[in-house]
Amino acid sequence: MSRHRTFGHSPLTRTHKLSVAGVAALGAAALAATLVPGHDTQASAQDETVAAAPVAFSTNAGAQQIKSVQAGVAHQQAAADAQAKAAAAKKAADEKAQAEAKAKADAEAKAKKEREAKAAASRSTQRTATVTQAAAPTYANNLDGWIRQSLDIMKSKGIPGSYDGLYRNIMRESTGNPNAVNGYDVNAQNGTPSIGLLQVIQPTFSAYHVSGTSANIYDPVANITAAANYAADKYGSIDNVNSAY
Repeated sequence: MSRHRTFGHSPLTRTHKLSVAGVAALGAAALAATLVPGHDTQASAQDETVAAAPVAFSTNAGAQQIKSVQAGVAHQQAAADAQAKAAAAKKAADEKAQAEAKAKADAEAKAKKEREAKAAASRSTQRTATVTQAAAPTYANNLDGWIRQSLDIMKSKGIPGSYDGLYRNIMRESTGNPNAVNGYDVNAQNGTPSIGLLQVIQPTFSAYHVSGTSANIYDPVANITAAANYAADKYGSIDNVNSAY
């Protein structure tokens, strides 16, 4: 059978097929080069934009976070400083209050000691006054009182004598009159009359006067004590005198 050629549809030889394939391949490559790079560029730009946006956002947020942390630290530091100041002020106030309380307690203790010392001194003074009063009793201003006072003085001076010996001689010499004067005996004639309770002349009174008594010969106690002192010297005791002496 013979083959007929169809016009308009020339059969492609193997060489032709390869050429067409090559051209197609070249065209596809060109198209790919045209489209892909553009697509890649746009995509890359978009990727860069998308990637850059989070980076920018992260940077701003970090700054804000740092500022927030710094503000928080500053606030905490300020609070800590305030607490420290408050603690220091409280400590100072407590120490001041303690010092004031101690000073007050010391002052009260000192005042108490002073009061106690004054009270003790007052009690001592009172005791001394009581002892003094007991040591120096009061005597009646009469014959009994004069004799008793004279006896106490005689005792302190070591002069012997008794109440009875003094009373007996006083009643005989002057009947108890401290102003009695004998103007008629030999002493009176010699210008030195006997005077007082125990009728003592002035020279004798002056010679045997006892210190601590009056220098007045008419004084009852001074007169009795001087006469008892004289009698002790001359007779051993006023108790041994039973007449004029």
